[in-house]
Amino acid sequence: MTSMSSSIEVSVATEATVELARAFARLIPQLSTSAPPDRQTLAEIVASPTTTVLVARDRSNGGEIVGTLTLVTFRIPTNLRAWIEDVVVDAAARGRGVAQALSAEAIRIARQRGARNIDLTSRGSRQTAHRLYEKLGFAPRETNLFRYSVPESENGG
Repeated sequence: MTSMSSSIEVSVATEATVELARAFARLIPQLSTSAPPDRQTLAEIVASPTTTVLVARDRSNGGEIVGTLTLVTFRIPTNLRAWIEDVVVDAAARGRGVAQALSAEAIRIARQRGARNIDLTSRGSRQTAHRLYEKLGFAPRETNLFRYSVPESENGG
């Protein structure tokens, strides 16, 4: 558990509570047009040995969840990979160090697990996020990211 400011506390989600599901339902639409996970899907994510869901709580506001981050770690033949995914901070809590606290804890956990590198992607329009990531030591990477989108007819959609 870490704290970047006296009122923001970051911890690992250990179960898919109703509170956590409600937080994701409120936060994910602020990040993406993707539907937030239902409680069953959230339970699978939290229980997975490859994912760590971090939550940031505002202790000055009754411990409300104001941000989340998912750290994914997995072993491949060449090393242990770590990815930060779906960083989202409630619009009302932005500018208070929430994303920094979440990211710092994700970095700490990934390093503790043995990751040599931690990757993340961020849309080009998210300049404030880019400045934070660079402040934390992330650097743009020269890469060609390719994506294959499974047709709706093949993915049950």
